[in-house]
Amino acid sequence: MFRRFLTAVLSAALLLSPTIATASSHKTVPVSAGTLQLLSSEAAAQAHCPRDEVVWLNTRTSIYHEKGMRWYGRTKSGAYVCKKEADAAGDRDTRNGQ
Repeated sequence: MFRRFLTAVLSAALLLSPTIATASSHKTVPVSAGTLQLLSSEAAAQAHCPRDEVVWLNTRTSIYHEKGMRWYGRTKSGAYVCKKEADAAGDRDTRNGQ
């Protein structure tokens, strides 16, 4: 019962706050080793981290996809981020290579 309530509350929060569910704006998320910049374009991410690889982070699952993979830039909720920042934030690479 509590799980259903929690799911309903989180779903409502996502519907009311589209900037959380999409990469339509730049957003900074606190991380233990700095900050994780959620960027809406690949070019902006590359400018933010010129010496690092840009990956697509699925913000709902905390799994990132590298360029050339099936879901790179294509999940419903996500943003472009620097790979090192994503790793520091506790996000992980996809395990199935998609």
